[in-house]
Amino acid sequence: MTPPKWKRLIAPGIAAFITFWLLIALGVWQLHRLKWKEGILAAIHTAEISAPIPLPDHPTPFEKVSIAGAWVPGKAALYGDEVHDSPTGPIAGGEILMPFARPNGQIVLVDLGWVPQQTPTPYPEPAGPTQVAGYLHSSITPGWFAAPDSPGQGLYYTLNAAKIAAGMGLKNVNPKILIAMGPLPPPGSPAPQPAQHLPTPPNNHYEYALTWFGFAGVLVFEFFFFARKRLLDP
Repeated sequence: MTPPKWKRLIAPGIAAFITFWLLIALGVWQLHRLKWKEGILAAIHTAEISAPIPLPDHPTPFEKVSIAGAWVPGKAALYGDEVHDSPTGPIAGGEILMPFARPNGQIVLVDLGWVPQQTPTPYPEPAGPTQVAGYLHSSITPGWFAAPDSPGQGLYYTLNAAKIAAGMGLKNVNPKILIAMGPLPPPGSPAPQPAQHLPTPPNNHYEYALTWFGFAGVLVFEFFFFARKRLLDP
């Protein structure tokens, strides 16, 4: 006796049913991620429009902070290798880093911004007590394909506070780098170009949710045509 044709759909139907709800679950998860990311972006916006807070012992991510102290004279390093456009043509340069001494003796490396330099020359910051504001950036571990650093020349391609500070002969260094924020210098100025905004993570979770829900919808249509063919086949 030939089994009913609908029995041909049991195994693929169970697989399609499980896959459908898995896709729906992934879409719902992305909607939850969307709400979580919107909370982070709101906190970043609040920090962006607020005055920087004194550097706490345990700063939270995406926080604008300030540190008090004095610049360590005569020391600088150059991070990265980036070309910027100018009225006279492309100019090679990198991020200038200088050490900043806090009253407790800790050294904080400060990324003052991009400068048109190919060898590090300390930027003439004012002597004596001062403050600098920005956000903290964690040190990076060199990857397999990272360009080799040149501590003897003060040139670095991996933003690692301990290694850069060691090249300057400094100890008691904060493991995080302060990315300075401030107004841009006039066009053509050799002054550093500091960061203008706090880093903002991408927010693509709505698109991801639509993608998973779309896959679920496609699965329904595909299974419909698959089942129709199975039932109509002799």
